[in-house]
Amino acid sequence: MIANALIGLREGLEAGLVVGILVAYLKRIGRTDVLPRLWIGIGLAIALSLGVGALLTWGPYGLSFQAQEALGGGLSLVAVALVTWMIFWMARHARHLKGELQNQLDRALQDSALGLVALGVVSVGREGIETALFVWASVKSSGNAVLGTIGAFLGLLAAAIIAYGIYRGVVRINLRTFFLWTGAFLVVVVAGVFAYGLGDLQEAGLLPGGTQPAFSIAAMIPPTSWYGIVLAGVFNFTPEPTWLQVVGWVVYLVVTMFFFLRVSGVGRGRPRPVEAESSATPAPAH
Repeated sequence: MIANALIGLREGLEAGLVVGILVAYLKRIGRTDVLPRLWIGIGLAIALSLGVGALLTWGPYGLSFQAQEALGGGLSLVAVALVTWMIFWMARHARHLKGELQNQLDRALQDSALGLVALGVVSVGREGIETALFVWASVKSSGNAVLGTIGAFLGLLAAAIIAYGIYRGVVRINLRTFFLWTGAFLVVVVAGVFAYGLGDLQEAGLLPGGTQPAFSIAAMIPPTSWYGIVLAGVFNFTPEPTWLQVVGWVVYLVVTMFFFLRVSGVGRGRPRPVEAESSATPAPAH
């Protein structure tokens, strides 16, 4: 639940910042007449994200066990790739987010009405699909769909409130610090999803190693204990991992965390302020 709430908060806040920047810029240049097109694109993006979530939830029913494990493992790895890309993209581009979005908006305004709709779909749909896929992978590994869905919903709700507060100038947060800490935490979470996906592919017979555990610490951390449930729900912890899962978890965590901290500028002096922090707080034009 905590992991899903975090992904909902982070992805929702990214989408909220994008929408806030686009809406504020249209108001600033006096093009509020095209706002309905932007909202249509955003609405389509939300519908697309919900459709992906529904397909992932009900689509696998009727498949064989091996097919379900193969599909689940493959989609878990896709979720890992998308969220990892998202973490690094925000670390690299957050500083220039406002300028990039305004340039895209200027080009869309010069094209047909479909250009602005497409911008809304792409800008928000990316975060929505990433959220749907990652939440599905996390829920599948933890086995608690209700708590996972509630966590994601609460995260998205909090993100909407914070993003609106930033847009209105009521809330001010250090976005660089926020994305740094949530990004580092998500690296640990995604490492667990990566290991779980490898386990699914092993059970489907697509990866070597079988299902023989490398070791067992179930006596130390029982899966049914409250702390075992928390670790499984947040970090996809399993007390009896295979050797491939252990190696995959360690390699992903070490390599990804190293490059994430390097890209984020940790340990290289104080970086320039994140442009999105100030650019996401424009007051609507009067």
